[in-house]
Amino acid sequence: MEVIYEDNHIIIVNKAPGEIVQGDKTGDKPLLDIVKEWIKETHAKPGNVFLGVVHRLDRPVGGLVVFAKTSKALSRLNEMFRKGDVHKTYWALTRNRPPKDADMLTHYITTVERNNKSYASPTPVKDAKESKLRYRTLASGERFTLVEIELLTGRKHQIRVQMSTIGCPIRGDLKYGDKRSNPDGSISLIARRIRFIHPVSGKQIDITAPVPDQRIWLELEQAANNQLKTDNID
Repeated sequence: MEVIYEDNHIIIVNKAPGEIVQGDKTGDKPLLDIVKEWIKETHAKPGNVFLGVVHRLDRPVGGLVVFAKTSKALSRLNEMFRKGDVHKTYWALTRNRPPKDADMLTHYITTVERNNKSYASPTPVKDAKESKLRYRTLASGERFTLVEIELLTGRKHQIRVQMSTIGCPIRGDLKYGDKRSNPDGSISLIARRIRFIHPVSGKQIDITAPVPDQRIWLELEQAANNQLKTDNID
């Protein structure tokens, strides 16, 4: 676990792929408990540590997770997430290059709990929730494309199913159509950046996570940075 930001009311950590945010039926130790233990040890806190979950990431996804350290921050963050006042940006490596360099996708998503899988329809269907995201391509390699994604709604497996629906499954995501798994069982999707107004202090919080320390990620990040410099010169 890597702590990216901490103050008296919130803590933001960089979740590793494979970790679960909250406990589930697997019985594996959740990130929630790991962060509690870190706070208790680092700050020498007696008794139980309060820590509230305000959002989650799928188990195979890495990146930024925000926890609330006080009940005041928890209630306010919950309301901010509900109203869409917390802005999350993701980076993904897709198997194919998207049909457009940038676009907004709108689908209607239903989830089948039996197989823990979501399905996207281009038109409204019974019990489906309207789901929107924006994406733009940042760089392309021989086999994968680096895509930046802004979630406009928060549905289960939303990015994974919407990108797959346009023919761009995320690298390593067998559930949604990729050809092969990643060696570590992850999928190449990270919660890259999170922006919001601090629920107590009112200051602007703008945090970016590093990309995974893997050649494919580092090469495409460098290509994206080079392209950005070229665009700024032009």
